[in-house]
Amino acid sequence: MNEITSLLRSVRNNQPLIHNITNQVVINFTANGLLALGASPVMANAEEEAADMAAVADALVLNIGTLTSPQVNAMIKAGKAANQKGIPVVLDPVGVGATPFRNMIALKILEEIDVTLIRANAGEIAFLAGADAEMKGVDSAFQGDGQRIAVKAAKQLKTAVALTGQEDVITDGNTVYLSGNGHQLQTKITGAGCLLSSVIAAFLAVEKNKLPAAAAAVSYYGTAAEIAALQSAGPGSFQSKFLDALYQLNQEDWLEKIQLKRVEE
Repeated sequence: MNEITSLLRSVRNNQPLIHNITNQVVINFTANGLLALGASPVMANAEEEAADMAAVADALVLNIGTLTSPQVNAMIKAGKAANQKGIPVVLDPVGVGATPFRNMIALKILEEIDVTLIRANAGEIAFLAGADAEMKGVDSAFQGDGQRIAVKAAKQLKTAVALTGQEDVITDGNTVYLSGNGHQLQTKITGAGCLLSSVIAAFLAVEKNKLPAAAAAVSYYGTAAEIAALQSAGPGSFQSKFLDALYQLNQEDWLEKIQLKRVEE
């Protein structure tokens, strides 16, 4: 596990620039979370500059939470620039399955852009894999086997998948990492999943082997949540304590709490 946890030091030493085209609800929390981690955030949604910003970034995050047509154009341009540069692209298909427009855009991105990893909940992954899932707004009511559906999606879509839930599943369709770190309070604040997508991008920016990098990010994030929950009275204090934990968590403390295992499919 030392190789996994050492990636935290790499992120903090390199301070990768993460270009986020994300939803309006989570912009501030995402930027603050990346800063707490030790990465450098930039939020550039304008179609006129999206490609230029992606060209100087170390990773790109595309989050479809509050879609507009101009933002979609920006995402496509930024994604193509990121592919040309060879930097990681993380797709967060927030609420896919809820509306035809959202579904169309998620599939358009996957068709036109080489996506490195999809970070989503079980219902979103199930939809992309062609399985049945009930969406309530942008929340998932999927009750199936998360590992099975993540593996199916990774093989079908030819990309890595990080499915987050009670147990997080990170897979490329062949190898699977299972992470048991995390806390229920993550589901009681807005943007916990969205920030995780950006944290994964930061880890991918410093490690070419995408599966252990993504697994490290998910475990680190969950461990920080566990620490924050111990000091919190509820969602409000949890959010601020969580940012503190992202900042304070070091490799040694993480190594003591890590719950991560690798299995072959």
